[in-house]
Amino acid sequence: MQRRRPVPEPGRRLSIPDGMTVPLGCDAVAVPDRLGPLVVPRLPRVGCVYTDGSHWWWIVPSDSDYALHWPSPARYAAGALVDGTTRLIHRPEGTVPYTPPIPLYLTLCRVTGTAPDWSRAVSA
Repeated sequence: MQRRRPVPEPGRRLSIPDGMTVPLGCDAVAVPDRLGPLVVPRLPRVGCVYTDGSHWWWIVPSDSDYALHWPSPARYAAGALVDGTTRLIHRPEGTVPYTPPIPLYLTLCRVTGTAPDWSRAVSA
């Protein structure tokens, strides 16, 4: 006899609004909702932003985590797969849902007090 463990439900992909395209693929970056209002005014462009009640999620192009370690408490979600229910709280003008990843990364570093990876000392 074996006990079956429940299989975790796969995350749900953030839904891109009608009329928008994702030519570079789609990932997402989340931060606790207390940080969201600190991030938005510092960005040159804000793409689609969603909330699940505890986090704000930004749509970024796929592979925006390549060679970047997003600062804690940010979470990176490949494929824009998230747990739970989200709702869109910001839709940009135009047809592209992306927030530029480098300005988002630098802004998150700033509001979390984390030095960007490339500015840290390298040890031999």
